[in-house]
Formats: sequence, structure tokens, C-alpha cells
Amino acid sequence: MPHELLFNAEIHERVIRELIPAARELVWIATADIKDMHVGRGRRFVPFLQVLAEKVGEGVQVRLLHAKEPGPRFREDFDRFPDLLNEDLFERALCPRVHSKIVVVDARVAFIGSPNLTGAGLGPKSPHRRNFEAGVLLTDKADVLRAMDHIDEIFLGHQCVGCQRRDVCPDPIAP
Repeated sequence: MPHELLFNAEIHERVIRELIPAARELVWIATADIKDMHVGRGRRFVPFLQVLAEKVGEGVQVRLLHAKEPGPRFREDFDRFPDLLNEDLFERALCPRVHSKIVVVDARVAFIGSPNLTGAGLGPKSPHRRNFEAGVLLTDKADVLRAMDHIDEIFLGHQCVGCQRRDVCPDPIAP
């Protein structure tokens, strides 16, 4: 099946609870907004950053590309996982022009849709409190590679050279 259409809580279940925990090689995430998201694990909730730190501990490359600085709660949780700071397998970059919402797992599946990396977007919020989100899960190799190329172009700073918004960029990726 080349694609699977997902809505609302289906996105959280398939992408956050199924695909990312099963990753063996890489997890790349691009998002405009990033907040302190938690995910269900049994009868409790853990920070999504813990899931990413565990993936890094398993040897999975994690790349996080986002458009704005996360809030203080995210920063507090981030500081609880120092391996994310010291590990070469974890990369993070900020580009204020990123508006894409993409998750790539193991270069074999890509989710492209509307939700940000927030509780009301990709997170486990209840149906009464979550955003109305939609997206598509792609398994066609060419589509997955195009999604990865899109993230790579930004992450490696190839877009910085001609960017006309550098005056508002807090930390340009490329000089």
C-alpha cells in the first residue's frame, strides 16, 4: 500500500505509539511548533523526549528540525535527558521558516500532515481537547526519499544561502 490516510488520534497511534518506538535506524522529525509532549506507556505518561533518548540509546539516529524555540517545560524535560546533548546520534536544528510537519522512520515510511509536535497535534490529548488533524503515511520509497531530501536540504543549511529571512533567524544553520 503506497499510502494510508490518517486523522486525529489515528495519527498519534500509528506514528507516535507504533512507528517511532519500532524504529531501528533513524527517526527524523520536522515541525513548526514544538512543545512538551507526553506519550502513553501502559498506565502512565512519559515525556516524548524520553522515547527519543531511548531510541538514541538503542543506536537510532534522531534528527529534530523545528521553527521556534520550545517553551520552558520542553527545556526542563530536555535537560532531564543529557544523552540527547552529548550523543552524536541526536541532532537538532532551528529554522524559523520550517512549516513542514514530517516524520520519517527508518527511511521506509514517512508521515506528512498537519500536526505539530505538541500534545494537541501529534500527542495523546483527548478527542475533546485535541486539534483536528489530517495526514498521510507514505511507504513508496521514492516519496519517502523525497521527504528525507526536503528535511536534509533545510537541516544541512542549503536553504540558508538564499534565505531572505536571516535577519530574524536566531541561529542560522549555515554561515
